[in-house]
Amino acid sequence: MLKQHLQLKLGQKLAPQQIQLMKLIQLHTLEFEEELERELEENPALEIVKEESKEDEYSSLEEAYESEGTESIETDFDVNEYLYDDEPTYKTASSNYSPDDEEFDNESLLTEGQSLYDYLLEQIHLINISEEDVKIAEYIIGNLDTDGYLRREIKSIVDDLAFSQGIYTTKEKVEDILENYVQKLDPPGVGARGLQECLLLQIEKKVSSDKAVSLAANILRHQFDALTNKHYNKIIQKYDIEEEDLKDALEEISKLSPKVGGNFDTQTITINQEIIPDFVIQVKDGQVVPLLNSKNAPTLRVSEEYKDILSTYSHDKNSAEHKQAALFIKQKLDAAKWYIDAINQRQNTLLQTITAIVKFQKDYFLTGDEKSLRPMILKDVADITGFDISTISRVVKSKYADTPNGIVYLKDLFSDSLTNDDGEEVSTKEIKTHLQEVIDKENKRKPLTDDALVVILKEQGYNIARRTIAKYREQLNIPVARLRKEL
Repeated sequence: MLKQHLQLKLGQKLAPQQIQLMKLIQLHTLEFEEELERELEENPALEIVKEESKEDEYSSLEEAYESEGTESIETDFDVNEYLYDDEPTYKTASSNYSPDDEEFDNESLLTEGQSLYDYLLEQIHLINISEEDVKIAEYIIGNLDTDGYLRREIKSIVDDLAFSQGIYTTKEKVEDILENYVQKLDPPGVGARGLQECLLLQIEKKVSSDKAVSLAANILRHQFDALTNKHYNKIIQKYDIEEEDLKDALEEISKLSPKVGGNFDTQTITINQEIIPDFVIQVKDGQVVPLLNSKNAPTLRVSEEYKDILSTYSHDKNSAEHKQAALFIKQKLDAAKWYIDAINQRQNTLLQTITAIVKFQKDYFLTGDEKSLRPMILKDVADITGFDISTISRVVKSKYADTPNGIVYLKDLFSDSLTNDDGEEVSTKEIKTHLQEVIDKENKRKPLTDDALVVILKEQGYNIARRTIAKYREQLNIPVARLRKEL
């Protein structure tokens, strides 16, 4: 039996404007510039104020924002409410700008470059081989990954050639073209099916009469497992050589590249990888002063031209065309006013967050020593600012700060804590720094095992388990003791 009843529910739902604000907050400087340019192109009612008018616009900021509000868009509205005297401008406080207001040149960060695929095709077309062999070679080249390796099975390539290219060939024929044509191309090592083959292809290009090169080739061909596991004594006994001879051979191997396609990119080649900092941290008279990059603080206002157009249409409310045009203008004005307010909120959120981080990590910014970093998690900053943890996470995402000690990735300032023997909480980053220093100073002929590292750090006041040492070592990209061994 069907019944009807009423039910009341309380719920929370993010408005589209709130979602957009969250997206704005997590953008770093370059992305924010792109987003701002896109908005300026799409909304003609929004415009950026030129440098010379900044001083005049600043005085009207507070008054302009007091007059702004969110209104629903209806067919009938009072046009005069948009014809206020004060311009709705946005300008952050003067302390948000660095003194020199440095401009970062981010033009032409990327430029199109020749891909590995195109580079190899150019070479294969210069070889005098049959048309069918060229097509097979082209297909092999098309299956190479960005590092220059052929990861696919030859049998799969043979099947693909039959189904997609209509070329019926054999596994032996494809292997012959791979080894005698593709693997002979530049750069040496391209077309290898594994690391060992890649290194061998490169070493074979060198002068074989050189003793060190010949030994290196022999080691790669016959003692590759012993080499990768650094069983140097086994190699010395196998070839009945001196330790110095092995050193020379290892030096030759170290000159080889494991990723011969690394200098190529399938789309672009980066010619300038300069990081644009989102914040500037300055130290003045023992005080740490956080600032926003000036590109994060644009001066925006609602277009005067659009306000004049709206005023013109307001005198003729009987015309359907004018009414429709006025509605369109009102929508753009609403969007422009909201966007200005969203930018304002974004800058305030960024500045409050970096101020809280600077307050928490003042000693680190003063000294630049990672050992001065205090344990800090997102909740600590959230408690200071009053923002939600998710907001803090968005602020620090992909953002950098220009400090007196160099560019710092904000996420690197966050770490968990452990308690030392004195009962004090220390940052895990501090422990990792000590671990790195101990390993850097170890005797590379007899590297320290994880158990030995536990003893040394315990002597320094850090009582850490062996598995924790192993975890930190892996996070620092430090291999086990056996693989750190050197001659």
